[in-house]
Amino acid sequence: MAQTKRGAKPASKRQLRVGEELRHILSEILSRDIIHNPDVAGASVTISEVKASPDMRNATVFVTTLGGINEDAAIAGLNRAAGVIQAEMGRHLTMKFTPKLIFKRDDSFDYGSHIDELIRKSRRPEEPN
Repeated sequence: MAQTKRGAKPASKRQLRVGEELRHILSEILSRDIIHNPDVAGASVTISEVKASPDMRNATVFVTTLGGINEDAAIAGLNRAAGVIQAEMGRHLTMKFTPKLIFKRDDSFDYGSHIDELIRKSRRPEEPN
């Protein structure tokens, strides 16, 4: 979870702690259906990770939808509703600033299933000809 790009500084303990707290708050907000955007209202959205910037002013939220259905539309709807979500999140936070949210598609599940498939292929016994 704390991995970053090559050469970049790893996330601090505070960044990880704040990211996890933001993830819990965002999950609660999304479960209460306060967002009235039709792209988001009908989708089952999973928040897999939240990465806070070092200054805690910005946070990237990695999301995926159940079954990957209408994922791009749901992410666009979440980005449009980011102000409403931030305002609601500010009521639950004890931080000085509420981070600006940027929602992005989480590719880690696709990558994990790809790696799993490669492992399965390598373990299959070769068929005799």
